[in-house]
Amino acid sequence: MTKPFVVGVDAGATSTRVAVHALDGTRLGYGTAGPGNPSAHGVDKAAGAVREALTIALGDLDPDAVRGSVAGVAGQSPAFAQALADLWHATGLPIAPTMVKDVPIAYAAGTGSPDGSLLLSGTGAVAARFAGHEVEAIADGLGWLLGDAGSGFWIGRAGAKAAVEALDRDEPEGELVALVCAHFLGEESWPTARLRADRIVRLAQADHMRLAAVSRLVGKAAENGDRAATAIVEEAARELVATVGRVHRGGPIVLAGSVLTNEGPVRRAVLERLGELAERVETARDGAGAAAWTAARLLDPTAPHAPFTRG
Repeated sequence: MTKPFVVGVDAGATSTRVAVHALDGTRLGYGTAGPGNPSAHGVDKAAGAVREALTIALGDLDPDAVRGSVAGVAGQSPAFAQALADLWHATGLPIAPTMVKDVPIAYAAGTGSPDGSLLLSGTGAVAARFAGHEVEAIADGLGWLLGDAGSGFWIGRAGAKAAVEALDRDEPEGELVALVCAHFLGEESWPTARLRADRIVRLAQADHMRLAAVSRLVGKAAENGDRAATAIVEEAARELVATVGRVHRGGPIVLAGSVLTNEGPVRRAVLERLGELAERVETARDGAGAAAWTAARLLDPTAPHAPFTRG
């Protein structure tokens, strides 16, 4: 007989994860699929990714044993909430999921403390202060066009900008320039540096999200001593720490998002600057498990945190 369980969904811009846990935190199932952000990929595609991951996670568990579900979603809409409700019904889960934003799920992935702060840098960037597990204040998270300072997109755009400026000035080619040219141009051959710069600009304008991928190239170049890349990394770290400094009032700071959870120069630079600001710094772990813990905590405020999030 299946133990009573909860379902947690972490639907992001690059992947979707679903975790099924017993109420004591024991993991009963886990599934992954493609992008699940309806704002970036549309309701149908995002719901399809959740369906795929949910089916894998549930396996042969009895759906009637579900006691609650929480879905953390970066891009929310009434249409997506209805799509998930329909999906839960079609799967035999009698309780539709509670939709929450990705910020509280990212915080819960790093700590069970009711009070503290989140600093997230992935494709976008945002900081938030929590009190009693609820968002009390927020900073940045204003999107790629006008905000998200220190995010992957911000870093990637800065890297691409530095590269095209160097090409425009016909400066000697450093590692960052070479990596950016390879990323955008591949094996294409252009007779002058200016023509390469023009081509990169046109490609970035045609698909601005290609800039976010340049973030890892900036990190790679910085690791190898490229001066332009190192300057971008340092500026990104200053921006991120300044953002969380606007909201932090004590407790742990949770680092979340690929820029800050993966080892690299930006994470190191941020950690160096957080020493005087935070009493302790935690790193977000499994977001789907954190969503499942949130569902369990709604049923029992004493639900243990660690078994849900350690993976």
